[in-house]
Amino acid sequence: MGYMEEKSVALLQKTLSAEGFSIKKGVAGMPTAFVAEYGSGKPVIGILGEFDALPGLSQERVAERKSAGKAAGHACGHHLFGTASMAAVIAIKDWMTKKGVKGTIRFYGSPAEEGGSGKVYMVRAGLFDDVDAVLHWHPNAENSANAGAALANKSAKFRFYGISAHAAGAPEKGRSALDGVEAMNIMVNMMREHIPEDARIHYVITDGGKAPNVVPNFAEVYYYARHNKRNEVIQVFDRIVKAAEGAALGTGTTMDYEMIGGTHELLPNLTLQKIMYDNLVKIGGVNYTGEEKAFADKIAQSMGQSEADEKKAARVEPYNTIGTAMGSTDVGDVSFTVPTVGMRAATWVPGTPAHSWQAVAAGGTEIGNKGMMVAAKTLALTAQDLFNSPKTIEKAKEELIEKRGKDFSYI
Repeated sequence: MGYMEEKSVALLQKTLSAEGFSIKKGVAGMPTAFVAEYGSGKPVIGILGEFDALPGLSQERVAERKSAGKAAGHACGHHLFGTASMAAVIAIKDWMTKKGVKGTIRFYGSPAEEGGSGKVYMVRAGLFDDVDAVLHWHPNAENSANAGAALANKSAKFRFYGISAHAAGAPEKGRSALDGVEAMNIMVNMMREHIPEDARIHYVITDGGKAPNVVPNFAEVYYYARHNKRNEVIQVFDRIVKAAEGAALGTGTTMDYEMIGGTHELLPNLTLQKIMYDNLVKIGGVNYTGEEKAFADKIAQSMGQSEADEKKAARVEPYNTIGTAMGSTDVGDVSFTVPTVGMRAATWVPGTPAHSWQAVAAGGTEIGNKGMMVAAKTLALTAQDLFNSPKTIEKAKEELIEKRGKDFSYI
């Protein structure tokens, strides 16, 4: 889980150190955040690496549901993310050494992307201030290098405090914290009609009491607010806070909330995007063996399909300059600081949604490894192109300034 990825971080650091990278550990006040660097001077090219898992999604490398209880699992493929990015910076290091290329290649070990917004703290600490371009990728069910988009996000845990009492013997003496949570949820659900239609609100009750015959004196609900513009997110979130305040007033409870995370939307850089796309086309997609196809078919059948579309895993999706925002990522904050470009590789069986047991299963097999190496090779080729073309880097910086505005100030 986020901020607890000690074993993954130790392995990444050990491998990079053995390859001649200097390593700064515990950066930005996070024990599992680090920066590994090779070379010196300009340009400085950064490649992002993630490694955190998701709660309750542990799964064996088999094509049927086999849960390991509440253990965490890599349902978003960040174990592949960090490893492919490490492979790319090592390949670039070897190339720089062989060709005598000047400049700096960096690996950013960024923890807690899933809800923790680790890169936000790295941006605030100035760790990207001298970087010329940043590359990243993400596991997926297809291969693409389009102008990706992501929603801005603001999240918090709302905590209600009431008065315990016997639910049957003295209910009039109690004030239910769970009533506060439920009243808040009802008001927020009614609010959905009156917010921008492309906004998103999600919540989960993380604590609703311990026993039905005890009026809960504590309850907690965890909220996300999302939109493709951070200013809209702030407005929606402020209204969620008002609903929480009203719920507390109406139920005779008190409420406070803790901010958990907040990220900018993703800012595409088309100057860099076409270069990465062309390199992905050179590398190509993932080809299954007969055994892998049989595994993929079983995964596809678990999702209601007759068989896996192996051709989709093998091809690269057409180039598109207009991205559709779905989820959120703290890469968005990086993209407002330095020209940033990303891609997706088919580490999962086509049709697989992220955050599913099917994603965990495929991500532990050779299907996941093959997609991971597609990403590693594409990242490495793109970094080479940028080292060889200072003019491209300058053009990418000009695009960044134009898109975010000359008066932009990161907050």
